Amino acid sequence: MSLFPGTPAPWFHAPSPSNPRFAFASLGGQYVVLAFLPPPGPERDAALQAVAESRRVFRDDAVLFFGVLPDAASCAIAVNDPPLRWFFDPEGEVARLYDAFGPDGAYQPQWVVLDPTLRVVGVAPIEAAQAVLARIAALGPPENFAGVPVMAPVLIVPRVLEPDLCRRLIDVYLQTGGAPSGVMRQQDGKTVGVLDDFKRRRDANIDDPELRNLLRARIHRRLVPEIQKVFQFKVTRIERYIVACYDASDGGYFKAHRDNTTTGTAHRRFAVSINLNAEEFEGGDLRFPEFGRRTYRPPTGGAVVFSCSLLHEATPVTRGTRYATLPFLFDEAAAAIRAENLHTLVPGVADDEAAPAEQSS
Repeated sequence: MSLFPGTPAPWFHAPSPSNPRFAFASLGGQYVVLAFLPPPGPERDAALQAVAESRRVFRDDAVLFFGVLPDAASCAIAVNDPPLRWFFDPEGEVARLYDAFGPDGAYQPQWVVLDPTLRVVGVAPIEAAQAVLARIAALGPPENFAGVPVMAPVLIVPRVLEPDLCRRLIDVYLQTGGAPSGVMRQQDGKTVGVLDDFKRRRDANIDDPELRNLLRARIHRRLVPEIQKVFQFKVTRIERYIVACYDASDGGYFKAHRDNTTTGTAHRRFAVSINLNAEEFEGGDLRFPEFGRRTYRPPTGGAVVFSCSLLHEATPVTRGTRYATLPFLFDEAAAAIRAENLHTLVPGVADDEAAPAEQSS
């Protein structure tokens, strides 16, 4: 591909000092500078010295630097020391994605600057460090990257669930207290559930068939038509029946992530977040880092609907307890993908049912 300005940057997984399989798609919301570095020597030293002298530019909330190391010896000793972070690329796989090899096959060290939505701002040879860093310093805050205010491409729909049904769903959680909720990770070709500090939430399954039917009916009658109108997408399937709880006592949160990045979740098309008690907590809102710092909170019984490909986070709850129900929606084409990949999903890490959305009472 050619990395013209405005081109979406290729996503990849690569080893780093902190993660053997770092997902580049987990970034977003800051400018990202990739330095495809030359082998050890004066040219690399000059590039890294320029970064060190511009340390004030590289702040985690504004601009991230990643040096892409092409030699195994450097990969073996590299340690993240912000602002310096590293990707290991001794086989040149990432460099090839980013056109860092010329027509003759020779490696061409270069800078690639990306905006907060991971689209290309510019590309320059590695020796142009001073010009690149001056341009980065002039970019301004990430939330102003477009030059005009931007909003996340999300749909907010009020009055999906009535207050009495919201309270019944909260009671489902209160009856059991829920269980710690993990995150989905791809490991050795399988989608597995992992409990770590990436998310702090407890979930309770909605097992009552009547309640499932009531929830499915509301989504089918009140939400699916709006999705069809706004996104021109016909939902036919619903997955996951849970009541989720983010509590201020442990600062409940979910760090920035995407919902369809493993084989076991690749079929998911839209995520739905329906608040059950929006007036009873502070914090706990949705944020889409690629589109600025603004947060989104549907009213009680209302839904936020968004593409599973969007980077999003649930901000920490600072007071009270947030209850929500969080289904995923998709169509028959995606259902075929789900069926094809089902063997990669480790049992027990997700609701195994994907019921027809129109199956309602």
